[in-house]
Amino acid sequence: MVLLLPEGEPNGTRRPSRLTAAAALPLARRLVRAGREEGLAGHVVHYRRRGWNGAAADPASDATWAVEEVVRRYGDVPVCLAGHGMGGRAALRAAGHPAVTSVVALAPWLPAPDEVLEPEPVKQLVGRQVLIAHGTNDERSDPELSYRLAERAKKANRDVCRFEVHTDGHGLHQHRSEVQALAVDFLLGSLFHSGFSRPVADALAAPPPLGLRMPLASGFGANLRR
Repeated sequence: MVLLLPEGEPNGTRRPSRLTAAAALPLARRLVRAGREEGLAGHVVHYRRRGWNGAAADPASDATWAVEEVVRRYGDVPVCLAGHGMGGRAALRAAGHPAVTSVVALAPWLPAPDEVLEPEPVKQLVGRQVLIAHGTNDERSDPELSYRLAERAKKANRDVCRFEVHTDGHGLHQHRSEVQALAVDFLLGSLFHSGFSRPVADALAAPPPLGLRMPLASGFGANLRR
């Protein structure tokens, strides 16, 4: 199972726009299509509130609830949490659920250290395979913050890698095809143990900073075994 966690806002208690969830559908369809023969299913999570809302961490709570629903409906199946922006942070935060085996965080929105009392937790990522991808020109979610989080996570869990999408912004539109191919490769390798492409395997094996500043090559996915 893959659960897609959409973008959001730092604060807001109103219901999210339907467009927010709709924006996650292209990646959801790409992932499910790639894993259909293996029995992969996917759902886009609809948040109760549009904001993270400080210590409430509403999207992370919604993600945890969604994983519980997966277990209730489908039984003991491995789950990948895949999120973009605020959804990326929610995916990382909710990874501690026993059913979660892997996380894909695209351009995760993370607060600056001076905006929070304690650093973003990483202990919940131990035992999970984690992929972070971030555009170097992201003006909404500082890519350096996702690097610092990945660096801390890597100390506790070797199965963490991070790719830099050069010249791309927060939406990762410029290299959408490559980013989606990267997510597909990681998801199939982590959920179905089919092995990773050479770039992903190298990124997981490399020590910091190499494995956490791996450039996503133009045309990635065009010549992969899949």
